[in-house]
Amino acid sequence: MKVFSPAIIIYLILLSQITFSQSTDSAAVEQSDVKYSIDNCVNTFNPDKTEKTKVGFQYWFADKNFAEGKTLKMSVVAPHMATHAPHSHVEDEFFYVLEGRAEFFLNGETRTGGPNTSFYCPSFSEHGIRNVGETELKYLVIKKYEMK
Repeated sequence: MKVFSPAIIIYLILLSQITFSQSTDSAAVEQSDVKYSIDNCVNTFNPDKTEKTKVGFQYWFADKNFAEGKTLKMSVVAPHMATHAPHSHVEDEFFYVLEGRAEFFLNGETRTGGPNTSFYCPSFSEHGIRNVGETELKYLVIKKYEMK
């Protein structure tokens, strides 16, 4: 069985987010004021720019203001903790596990996965993720926010 690298999987997920999130309503399409360059299109993890949470930290590789609502965030969660309780929202999102063991909750059911596992959260579904391991859980959150 061929195993794809995390970079290829992340690329495919982001590509699908971009493709499926594009509006066909030309009135809804607005020009972004963001000017893209090699300097702002490459983001290497910087521990000094992390945001502390109650259970670890998060790092925004791309926040919602950078690419018209498309985001890429890394969350790091301490053992046996969760960032927040299961919830729902209008946006769909992907979780991609980099390190650790995650329990994924989706509409009353759970599934556990480790590195190189992705979890998809459809719009308005009740979902959550928590660390069920003895080490830190590191995962990516890929989401497109509705911009107003």
